[in-house]
Amino acid sequence: MNRNVLVGASAVLIVLALLAYSLYAPRTGPANDAEGNALRPISFVTDWKAQAEHGGFYQALAKGYYADAGLDVTIRPGGPGINVPQLLASGSVDFGMGSNSFIPLNIVAADAGAKAVMASFQKDPQVLITHPRDDVKTLEDMRGMPIMVSDATISAFWVWLRSRFGFTDDQIRKYTFNLAPFLVDERAIQQGYLSSEPYSIEKEAGFKPQVFLLSDHGYPGYATFVLANTAMIEEDPELVQAFVDATIKGWVSFLYGDASPAMALILADNPDMGEDVVVQAIEKLKEYGIADSGDALTQGIGAMSEERWLTFFTVMSENGVYDPALDWKQAYTLQFVNQGVGLDLKAELTAE
Repeated sequence: MNRNVLVGASAVLIVLALLAYSLYAPRTGPANDAEGNALRPISFVTDWKAQAEHGGFYQALAKGYYADAGLDVTIRPGGPGINVPQLLASGSVDFGMGSNSFIPLNIVAADAGAKAVMASFQKDPQVLITHPRDDVKTLEDMRGMPIMVSDATISAFWVWLRSRFGFTDDQIRKYTFNLAPFLVDERAIQQGYLSSEPYSIEKEAGFKPQVFLLSDHGYPGYATFVLANTAMIEEDPELVQAFVDATIKGWVSFLYGDASPAMALILADNPDMGEDVVVQAIEKLKEYGIADSGDALTQGIGAMSEERWLTFFTVMSENGVYDPALDWKQAYTLQFVNQGVGLDLKAELTAE
């Protein structure tokens, strides 16, 4: 799936995004909490159709963590034609999901008035995939070999692969999100998403591919951000904190508790999603520490650091993706994370 959606500036695109967005029927939570107190309506749009990679949000809704925080949250799945930054900029949604570290920086470059308030994933789940083969055991081994990547990837993590491992643009072959060219060519290498393409390949072709998680080889990007409008951050920080804290608890419960409440909502929002796909994705998220690793182990899921952001921006600006003068610190705020939220819940769930 294409997770490298870029920020556009065209008014026409904004209109199209709003029209496409209106096709998704909202699902509202309770209007009042158990004591009869009114809940504040909140809309949150994801970056794609419902899937396990959105599980923490759905779990927070299903388990009542949002309601406990005084929020009546509606999760609206994204999809083709849904541009999350544009929806935030137009005020059509309260919070949105940013797929990767490029999205908040693109928002700054476009002066779109939003920023990341938490990073659900410490590791971007982007991978390179090969057939089982003896001549490729590291990313370095792929230098000079043809690799299928999408057009958007060329200005995204491919930039890091060039800088870090000496990949060159003449290695690029077009990837159209169709597995067929990979399956018929034992020498093929392609991009993928940790919890998606590897499982599809194994299920369809009957062999387990070699999977190279870029984050485990130094790729510094975060993923699955919560984005908030800058005006909301400044004018109603308590609301932002409430949404972030409830979301963190949702992720902890989804990963370490019973994920079936979230799964039921995911399958309802995306009937094309198989239960087996969700189950294996949860296992991958846990096995590879996608959400809960690094700083998140001591500071809680959602953690971010200035050092990581600087590393990411430096690589991308030095390779022409961003103007070095861009005020990259405006892409995020640490105000709402790194507070240890969810650590007690994790200890409770893992002790059971």
